[in-house]
Amino acid sequence: MKRNIAIVAGGYSSEIVVSLKSAEGIYSFIDKDKYNLYIAIVKKDEWAVKLPGGEYTPIDKNDFSFREGGETKHFDFAYITIHGTPGEDGRLQGYFDMIGMPYSSCGQLVSALTFNKFVCNNYLRSFGVSISDSIRLFRGQTVTEEEAVSRLGLPIFVKPNDGGSSFGVTKVKEASQLQPAIEKAFAEGDEVLLESFMSGTEVTCGCYKVGGSRGIARKEVIFPLTEVVTKNEFFDFDAKYNGESDEITPARISPELTEKVQRKVSKIYDILGAKGLIRVDFIIEADGEPKMLEVNTTPGMTATSFIPQQVRAAGLDIKDVMTDIIENELQKAGK
Repeated sequence: MKRNIAIVAGGYSSEIVVSLKSAEGIYSFIDKDKYNLYIAIVKKDEWAVKLPGGEYTPIDKNDFSFREGGETKHFDFAYITIHGTPGEDGRLQGYFDMIGMPYSSCGQLVSALTFNKFVCNNYLRSFGVSISDSIRLFRGQTVTEEEAVSRLGLPIFVKPNDGGSSFGVTKVKEASQLQPAIEKAFAEGDEVLLESFMSGTEVTCGCYKVGGSRGIARKEVIFPLTEVVTKNEFFDFDAKYNGESDEITPARISPELTEKVQRKVSKIYDILGAKGLIRVDFIIEADGEPKMLEVNTTPGMTATSFIPQQVRAAGLDIKDVMTDIIENELQKAGK
């Protein structure tokens, strides 16, 4: 019998629009000869499964089951593609752990850690990963223009500490722009991150490992790097999703530097105890040192997203990658 796979999309943040696009991409990637696929939409006020006819049926939150054709159906696996809360910050992972549902992404602790950029970056800094200097603000806190510029210089990137897809992000070039940028970022979350500007070549690299135990994978796949050349001030929403950037895979850097970044990605995967697909973003500065921007544990998965690009550049089939991840977790769960 074919297993039932839930592609879990939606979420509670502005990133819902990206999540729904990723769900469509994943639906096209997964092997339909092996699995029955359903898109499950998780919103604050509604959890529902989209049925083949286009209608929606409610999800029973007790066991994530649903009704179709007069019978109750259960999922065997959840492929989480919610960007933002509750699918990227560990909340949904904790729920699935409690009901015994295998899922695609990192576990609850790792998801919560990586979702908080400041905490994740400074945790990885303790393992020798290079990052930019930063200031974190909680709601109600403030920082003066003088203090921020003194500590971080200009330009300063101001962003939600617990969000993605470049919602609420501003590149501050003048001190007078700082407070409006902080207000904009707080509109997207409860924490704001101010980061010093890093100049160099922006690259990103995906990775997954299956089988074996933590740090001793039976199979390790580190993809070719993608170089990001944006036409805008930075890699903002339009650059990411509306074609206002050039994404070059493989990146136009030396084999030695490529391998250096790939080793860092593999190391970060193991330090975190990651699971499923992750993507790590870097700026390679003039001295050749890759500085990490952030770790993405539920990377975008539209047909034109970075991971599918890198899979193609590696000469792999995205269908096989999806099967690897699904079967690995099903096997660990004894299903």
